[in-house]
Amino acid sequence: MAEHNELGKLGEELAIAFLEKNGYRIREANWVFQKAEIDIIAQKENILAIVEVKTRSTLDFGLPQDFVKPKKIQLLVKAVNEYVVINDLDLEIRFDIIAINKEGKQFVIEHLEDAFYHF
Repeated sequence: MAEHNELGKLGEELAIAFLEKNGYRIREANWVFQKAEIDIIAQKENILAIVEVKTRSTLDFGLPQDFVKPKKIQLLVKAVNEYVVINDLDLEIRFDIIAINKEGKQFVIEHLEDAFYHF
């Protein structure tokens, strides 16, 4: 597996552990609909958090959250609509980003709630 793929997988594992520690129940990881993949679908009370995980080994090229592009957001919205319909959910939907970057040997995790779209 390429190094960036391993870093991405590690980032998703760190994000899941972070969310669980903060009271979220993980409903799905890497849920796919058509061309869209939702990294994490988590629930806390009546909120369904659609979480995009961005992991970077360095901030030299920008913050991890800066790499979530409009096309990705559009795909996520379409996918979550399908997920809600399939599962007959009546929850508040929130789109979050978990930005992870490496500082020395440690990882810094930032949870950006309501990061880019709300309905």
